[in-house]
Order: sequence, then structure tokens, then C-alpha cells
Amino acid sequence: MPDPTPDATPLTSPVPRSVVVVGAGLAGAQTVAALRTHGFDGRITLLGAEGVPPYDRPPLSKELLTRPEPVWLSADLGVDVEALADDVRLDEPALGLAAGPDGVVVTTGRGEVAADAVVLAVGSVPIVPPGFAASSLLHTAADADRLRSALRGRDGLRLVIVGAGWIGAEVAGVAAGAGADVTVLEAAGAPLSRQLGPDVGALLAGWYADAGVRLSTGAAVAAVEDSGVVLAGGEHVPADLVLTAVGARPASGWLAGTLPLDPRGALLVDGDGRVPGHPRVWAVGDVASRAHPVFGTVPGGHWSAALHDPDPTVRAMLDVGSGVEPAGAGHAPYVFSQQLGHDLALLGLPAPDSPVVLRGTPGDGPWAALYLDPAETPEADRAPDGVATVRAVLLVDSPRDVGGVRRLMSRGEPLRLDLARATDPAVRLKSAVADPA
Repeated sequence: MPDPTPDATPLTSPVPRSVVVVGAGLAGAQTVAALRTHGFDGRITLLGAEGVPPYDRPPLSKELLTRPEPVWLSADLGVDVEALADDVRLDEPALGLAAGPDGVVVTTGRGEVAADAVVLAVGSVPIVPPGFAASSLLHTAADADRLRSALRGRDGLRLVIVGAGWIGAEVAGVAAGAGADVTVLEAAGAPLSRQLGPDVGALLAGWYADAGVRLSTGAAVAAVEDSGVVLAGGEHVPADLVLTAVGARPASGWLAGTLPLDPRGALLVDGDGRVPGHPRVWAVGDVASRAHPVFGTVPGGHWSAALHDPDPTVRAMLDVGSGVEPAGAGHAPYVFSQQLGHDLALLGLPAPDSPVVLRGTPGDGPWAALYLDPAETPEADRAPDGVATVRAVLLVDSPRDVGGVRRLMSRGEPLRLDLARATDPAVRLKSAVADPA
């Protein structure tokens, strides 16, 4: 099997005359749109799994009760895949892939689709631990419909949410606001510990009680039953409904043995979205761990990747727009959340051991956490009055600052800040950018 590293020399191939896009979510729809935008007049086949047109997934949890139907991309972004693609099969998931130097064949339950190239935009599937089969999920529009009906149909519903990540926190606040009795069980010591780190996650813990939600950390769930959950220590927590929200992984199980998947099920791709060693195979969105010149390998799962990465991938596939920008340099990873009465935006990619300095005071108006590069010397990256490379910025209740910080993080070079100025809320972050060394 070829070396699956992004710097492996890719094999070249002619510009395709037919493309099959696997996945009818945001990344798939954006791929179809980009193909037509950049002049592709060949045949496009789009394969989906949910049986509905492409929609934006984040509002399923953030606006669970205020939007009775999905945010359709045809209306929101003007991407009408039925008009752009030649063959749209929204209820025909891919089951297998054969990729060779001359083309690809995607197998479905109804036959085979042959094309010159394939773009894998397969999205993700929620993680369901063993023993959790009795729990509900929130990943699709159909899941949202079921959860919405349950919350609206019974006042005082006892809802237990397993996981205090992005979705768990968002649903907890929405459900509590609708009159549900909500308990959140989190195995780690703080909410969003994996995403934001334990110290920053701990700063958010008080939001739960403020929103009328019980939060229990260090609470590992062993099993989900019809009557509630069983903790690892044997305690039973009663519930009328249990929602499991402990993460997601790429929906790539059908590719095992065909392409080099990492332990998460992701494909390691170069900055253009190529799968090294497979010149006819490209990947975008949740399934693609993409090389980035500033942040290294960026795992899929960022909304911004599904929105933005298809365009440079299509340009590389069609060999158009060469030199417009360095591979992978178009945007920084971006995650946004509305949870428990607060707005969060995470820009960039924190390292697991990133030192953190705060800008502003949590609990006293807007604040931010600056994640520093742990590879720098302690004197450079930990001194509150030094200059440091910032790998990520978490903005809390600062929606007006998101655009400016996104621009700073997406310049295609590391962001260096004078920390004495950057940690002063009276100073604009743009004004804290340090002069190049």
C-alpha cells in the first residue's frame, strides 16, 4: 500500500470528464457547486444517504426548537444540486470503491457508478459506545424531528445527555429553556475538555447551573437502558429520554481495506485534498485530515472545512487557478457554538498541551483564551509580557470580533502576538500583532 502521508508524491492524472461525489451534505454540495463554478462541463453524479436534499447540520442542535425544518443549502447558499449535477441520488449510499489509475467505480445497493474521479465528502456518523443502543442521537434531520417532538410533547421531560461537548451543551440549554429537566453526564473533569482543554473547559462549568441544567463531571456511563443510564460505579440515573452526544467519526467504514484510513477512520490528504497514491481519489470535509502550512494536519469535522475546502480541491482537480494561494492556506479551522446563553467561536487548532493565557475576565463580560504554541521555549510562550505564536483563539460572547480574528488566523502564516497587548481587552488583537522576527 502506498505511503499515506500528505508529502508522498502524488501520481498525476488527466483532468476528469466525469466525477462522482459521495456525500450530499455541505461538503458534497459545495464540491458540486465548485465544479460548475470552475467551468467543469462533464458529468457529475451525486450520491447521498439520507434521502433529503443537502442541508446545514449545525442548526439541528443550535436551533432545534426554533427551526421546524433543516436549513436547506439551496436557499441558504444558493446551491441547488438538482440543477447543477446530472445524476442526483439522495437515497443511494456508497457501499464500496474500486480506484485505479484510469478511473473509479463506486458500488451502491443498486449497482455501480463509474467515473474518471471521485470526491469523498462522506461526512460523519455519531459514536455509539457498546451498551448505548437504547439512547437517542442528534446527527440527522430525522433525529432532530424525533427529539423536537419529544421535547414539545411532554413538559418536565427528564432528559439525560451523555457528553458535555458541543452538541450536548447546545441541546442542554435548548431543552432546559423549553421546560425539560436536564442532566448532563460528562466522563471528563470539565465540559469541552477534549476540544478546549481542561482548564478552559472548567471555566464554562458554571454556565450549566445558570441555565437550569445539572452537570455531573467525572461521570462515566456504562450503559443506557429504557429507564435511564447506569454509571460505571453502578448508580442508576433515571430518565425519560437519553441523548448520547460523545462525538463522531468519519462515515468511512465502507472504505476499509481500499484506502489508508487512520484509527479514527479519516483519510490523510495533502493541502489540495488528494489522497496520496490514488490520483483519481480526492476527499473533503469530515473524512479528510488535511495538510495545512500553518496548523499542520487539521482533522476533519470543522464546519469551515466543509464550506471552504471543496473550492481549492476542485481547482486542483481541474488544474485551474494555479498559484491563487498556497495549498491549504485558504482558511483557519473554525468552530462556532451557541450554548447555555453564550456564544463561542474557536479559530485555529489548539495543541493538546498548549499553554493558555486569558484576555478579559471570565464571568465579567466578553473574554477570550489564547492558545500558545507549546513547541516554543518556556520563556517565549509562557511569559505574559513576551511575544508568542498563537495556535488558536477562543472567543466567548464576542461575536463582533469573530471576523477580525478569522482574518488574523487565516493569513497563511503563524500569528505572533505581543502578549502584554493581546491580553489587554482595551487593545484590539490586530494591534497586538508582533513585527516579524
